[in-house]
Amino acid sequence: MIREPDLFGPDAGRPASDPLASDPTAPLAARMRPRSIEEFLGQPALVGEGAALRELIERDRVPSLIFWGPPGCGKTTLAGIIAGRTGARFEPFSAVTEGIGRVRQLIDQAAERRRATGQDTILFVDEIHRFNKSQQDAFLPHVEAGTITLIGATTENPSFEVVGPLLSRTRVFVLEPLGPDTVEDLSRRALLDRERGLGQRGLKIDDEAARQLAKSADGDARRALNALETAAHLVEDRGTIGAQHIESALQRRFARYDKSGEEHYNLISALHKAVRGSDADGALYWLARMLDGGEDPMYIARRLVRMAVEDVGLADPAALQVAVAARDAFHFLGSPEGDLALAEACAYLAAAPKSNRLYGGFGAAMRAARDSPAEPVPLHIRNAPTRLMKDLGYGAGYRYDPEWTGGVAPQTYLPDSLAGHRFYEPGEAGAEADLARRLDRARQMRSASAGEDSQDAGGGDG
Repeated sequence: MIREPDLFGPDAGRPASDPLASDPTAPLAARMRPRSIEEFLGQPALVGEGAALRELIERDRVPSLIFWGPPGCGKTTLAGIIAGRTGARFEPFSAVTEGIGRVRQLIDQAAERRRATGQDTILFVDEIHRFNKSQQDAFLPHVEAGTITLIGATTENPSFEVVGPLLSRTRVFVLEPLGPDTVEDLSRRALLDRERGLGQRGLKIDDEAARQLAKSADGDARRALNALETAAHLVEDRGTIGAQHIESALQRRFARYDKSGEEHYNLISALHKAVRGSDADGALYWLARMLDGGEDPMYIARRLVRMAVEDVGLADPAALQVAVAARDAFHFLGSPEGDLALAEACAYLAAAPKSNRLYGGFGAAMRAARDSPAEPVPLHIRNAPTRLMKDLGYGAGYRYDPEWTGGVAPQTYLPDSLAGHRFYEPGEAGAEADLARRLDRARQMRSASAGEDSQDAGGGDG
C-alpha cells in the first residue's frame, strides 16, 4: 500500500534530506529532477505502462535493486521516486565520499526506525562498485533480514563489480543512455518550467541548438541540463539560445571510457570484430575512440598483432609484419605521430583476406599434444650426436628432403599413432590457396613410394 507522508509522523523532515527537494540555488539538473513516475522521461522498458519496474513501484513490492547504467540516465532519480511512492525513509549514500562506518550507522537507525514506527528504509548507495568485496558483504545480512531495501547504482557491469551473494539477493535493472529526443524534451521542459526551471526568463532555443545539445549530451540528462544552464547565462532574458551558445557551454565532449572497466573490453571487442569483418571504417572509428579515451597505445598494438595471427593468419603472411612494424613505429615515434602507424595497421588488417585455419590447426595440435604427451619421436627423425645413439638406431633411414625430387622425401614426421593426421587445412582465401596446393602436393609425395616419385640419392643423418 502506498502511504502519504505525514508532516509530523515518521516522514517528518524527509524533504530536507531528499535529493529531489526543490532548491532555487541548486544546479538546474538537480532542480529539474523528476518528482514522480509520471514526470520521468526515458527508460520506457522499465517504467513505461505495464513495465516490470513500474508494476513493482505501483504495487509497493519493490525488492532490493541494482540500477546499472551510464551517468545521467536516471538511476538516482528512480531511487528517490521509489522512496516517495512507497513512503519509505530515503537514505542517500555515496560510496565515493563516505565509508562503511556510515553504512553501519544508517543500518542501525533503520532497524530502530522499523521497531519504533514500522517505517521501512531505502538505503540508496551511489557508485556501489566503489566498495570492495568485503564491504559489499556487510550488506548481506541486513538485506536478507529486510532491515533495509538496498538500491545500488553503478556505471560498471555488476557481473564484475558486485559480489555474487549480493547479486543473488537483488534484481538488476539496466538503464540505457537517454535518446536524443528524450534529452531534447527534457531541455525544452526546463526552459518552460517557471517553478524549477528557467521559465521566468522567457528564453527560447532554436531547433539547431536543441538538436546539437541533445546529440552532444551523449544520453546524459545531467550533462545536457548543465550545458543548457551555462548557455542560458550567455543570453539576455527573452533571448534565443543558438548553436554558438551551446557550443561554448559544452566546450569539449570527453569520451566515456574506463580503461579498466567494461567499456575497455567493449571497445576492444568492437575493434577486433570490425577488423575480422573487413570493415576498415568501423575499425578506424573504434581505434580512434580508444585512443581518444586514453587507452594505452601499446595495448592496442599488441591486440593488432594478435588479430594478424588469429584472424588474417596465412591468408596474408605480410599482415603480421605490418602489425609488428606498427608497434615498433609507435614505440619509436610516440603519440600523436605514431597513432597513424596503428591506423595503417588497422586498415591493412581489415582489408586483408581472412583465415583462422592456422589458429584452428594449432589448437588441434595442442589438444593432440596434451592427449599424447608421451609419444616417442620416430627413430628416423631423431638426432644422433653420439655413437651409442647411432647404434640404437637414432636417425636410421632418415632421408634428406632437399636431395629428393621436388624437395620432399617419402617419409613421415608424426608419431605412429598420429600418422596421416591433418591439423592445418589451408582455406582458399589469399595466399592460403597457394599454400593449400603446395602442402597437398607435399603430402602426396610423402605418401608415394621412393621408386615411383623420387630418385634414391642416399640418406643423410641430418
